[in-house]
This record gives sequence, structure tokens and C-alpha cells, in this order.
Amino acid sequence: MPKTISPADVPALLQPGHTVFVQGAVGEPLALGQALAAAGRDLRDAGVEDAMLDAALLLAHAIGGDRLTLIREAERQLNEAETQAYTKLVAARAARQPVSRLLGRRAFWSLDLDIGPAVLDPRPDSETIVEAALAQLPDENAPYEIADFGTGSGCLLLALLVERPRAHGLGVDISPAAARQARENARALDLGDRGGFMVGDWGAGLAGGLGGCFDMIVSNPPYIASADIAGLAPEVRCHDPALALDGGADGLAAYRALVPDLRRLLRPGGRAVLEYGQGQTSDLEQIIKMADMAVQSCHADLAGVERCLVVSAPE
Repeated sequence: MPKTISPADVPALLQPGHTVFVQGAVGEPLALGQALAAAGRDLRDAGVEDAMLDAALLLAHAIGGDRLTLIREAERQLNEAETQAYTKLVAARAARQPVSRLLGRRAFWSLDLDIGPAVLDPRPDSETIVEAALAQLPDENAPYEIADFGTGSGCLLLALLVERPRAHGLGVDISPAAARQARENARALDLGDRGGFMVGDWGAGLAGGLGGCFDMIVSNPPYIASADIAGLAPEVRCHDPALALDGGADGLAAYRALVPDLRRLLRPGGRAVLEYGQGQTSDLEQIIKMADMAVQSCHADLAGVERCLVVSAPE
């Protein structure tokens, strides 16, 4: 299992002969363009997908710039501090630490979110849930009430609150650290007055007087079968929290806990949008039907994989 990289680990992690981050062939520091090319090669050799993109993101972070800086200043030499910082970042990425974990943030929808170890790294696939939910909330000025179960970083709820400026929302997560992370993201985005977060176990966490008050419920539960966790990419297996990945024996345990509460929590005619894993459509539809709810539509992600179901409560 990859570990967090310390400065002492760097020499051992760099491949033999790859001292390009420290100095050039004649002992001079490398230019940005040279360092980027060398890092891209090292990451590709380490089996990292999108090696050049990751190398560019890490270099921009190391020099305190952005990707345009890398183009404008391609001939500028790295100073010693930048060289050391970049060397450590590239070594850590070669050891399969995700870029988002190294930078401590992730772009999602139109948001820039802080990502700590207690929350799932939001994936672009999950933006499908935001799109599907917004289609069910057509009035941009309506005071919708939204709930997000298994909120993690708060990415789904906060994206919806940005797009529906009069909406209010509640995020629920069984992890206190995740609820804190989501709350911090809400404050950073000036959404703390419209988005609240609490610790709770799916719908059972709202057993009091909140029944029938939500226009929309969104959720990205853990849906990986327990036996499949070991086969995940190390970026996921070793760095995303197990609570956010492990869906039990068949990957559907969280849905069996949440779906029966949807009807109680939604307003009459309200909608829920549930993310799920590849190949789980029919099994999830069965769970929804057993809860006397109706599937309205199925939405695929950009890769064409069925990614979420829109579920409706009775009128």
C-alpha cells in the first residue's frame, strides 16, 4: 500500500538516472519546459494515466502559478525551492498518490473544493447527478429544499445550491470528519447560510420532524462490492476512505438502507437522484420498486455508462 511521501523517501522513489528535477546535464537547474517533459516521462513509466496532465498540474502548483504560466515561462529555470517541491510531488504521484490529494483540492462542476482524507475524491462522473437533478428543479428562483445523503465533501449539494440561489440544503454523512469538511467547503464558497451539514446514518439520521419536506434528494452512496475493493486502482483503494467505497457483499447495502426512507422524506411528487455503479441498474430498480417508488429516467455519464436513476415519490 503506497504511503505518504516524506522528503527522506524521495531518493528511493526516483528511478535510477532520473535526477532531472535536481539539475540539468551540466549542473544547471532545469527550465520549466524541460522539467515538465522529464516529469511526464517518469510518471508515464510509473504507469500513471494522463501523465503529462498530472505533471503540468503539479508543476503549476510547485511554482505557485497555473498551466498558462508553464507556457509563458517555459524557458525560465526553476529555483532550488521549486525544484525540491516539484521533485517531491512527482515522486509522490509516481507512488500513485492522486493529484487531488497532493494539491488538497478538486475542481467539481464550477466549484473548487478542499479534499481531505475523510472524503471521497469527487469524480467527473458524478456531475451527471448534478445535471439530472437540475433538470428536475427547473425554476432557478424557486426556494427548493434539497438533501444530500453521504455528502462527503458536499460536492453534490453545493453544486446545486450554486445553480439554484434561493434553494437551501442539508448534507448528511456518517463520518463526523466528512461533515466538517463539507461545512468548511460551504463556508469557503459563501454557502454556509444556505447549506447545513450533520452527522447521521442515511435517512435514519432524519427520523424527527423533517419528513416530507424535501423537493430533491441526491446521493452517491458507496457501491463497490466488498470483494472488488482490492482490484481498484491504488489511487482509489489506498486514498479514498473505505466508508465511501465499500457497498457490502453486492455493492447495494447503502441503497437498501436509504431507499425505503425516500418516500417519507420527499414531498409528494418530489424527486431523488441516485448514483450507482456499472451493471447495477436492474438491481437498484428492484430495490426502488420494493419501496413503492417509481423510476422516472436513467442517465449515462460522458463515457456512456449508466450512472444515475431519477426516482419520484407519489403525488
